[in-house]
Amino acid sequence: MKENLFEMHVHTSEVSTCAILSAEEVIKKYSESGYKGLVLTDHMNERTFRNMSNPQWHDMVEHYLSGYRKMKSILIPDFTVLLGMEITFKENFNDYLIYGLDEDFLFNNGNLMDLGIREFRKLADKNNLLVFQAHPFRVDMTVTDPYLLDGIEIYNGNSSHNSSNDIANIWADKFGLRKISGSDFHYFWGMAPGGLIFEDTIKDNKDLTEALRNNRFRIKNKNHL
Repeated sequence: MKENLFEMHVHTSEVSTCAILSAEEVIKKYSESGYKGLVLTDHMNERTFRNMSNPQWHDMVEHYLSGYRKMKSILIPDFTVLLGMEITFKENFNDYLIYGLDEDFLFNNGNLMDLGIREFRKLADKNNLLVFQAHPFRVDMTVTDPYLLDGIEIYNGNSSHNSSNDIANIWADKFGLRKISGSDFHYFWGMAPGGLIFEDTIKDNKDLTEALRNNRFRIKNKNHL
């Protein structure tokens, strides 16, 4: 039986301005590489919407969902696509990976980027979302109060940055934070694949959030292929 390997940090060119591969290219790449699914975490930041002229929040969300909707329209047997988000609040340069959200959450809660991590934490708790800080020890990151987080990314496979994964791992141990792994996928080259291998089948957000909350997974990284 194949392992339930999921990518937890991936971008598409439809939405993330730093990505060069389309939703179709991304899903085909992952399905052919032995993954059972992925959480699409396109960037929710000001750069994502820089080419839109005075957009309303509804228009911004429609644009944000374009990569996800395209990916969902490509039916690959036994491959699951879930909606996630890598959000950057206006208070600093930190990036947070959000799991468990759906389209209604995005449409119904206004411009999420205007919130800080403390306000978003309250919203996340009301909506059963999980908040993990992405690559928390890159040089431009700000240390976040660990009690505002469900966990951190202790392995980030994007070789374009020094994510100081070793420091993130130590930090997670110090504060008892959940540890996750992601490829931070933008393009084919220069990536050391990451992800999580789940003990149970993941078909929807409920499966995902329960597995994450209960630590029913193990980490994949370049040393555990």
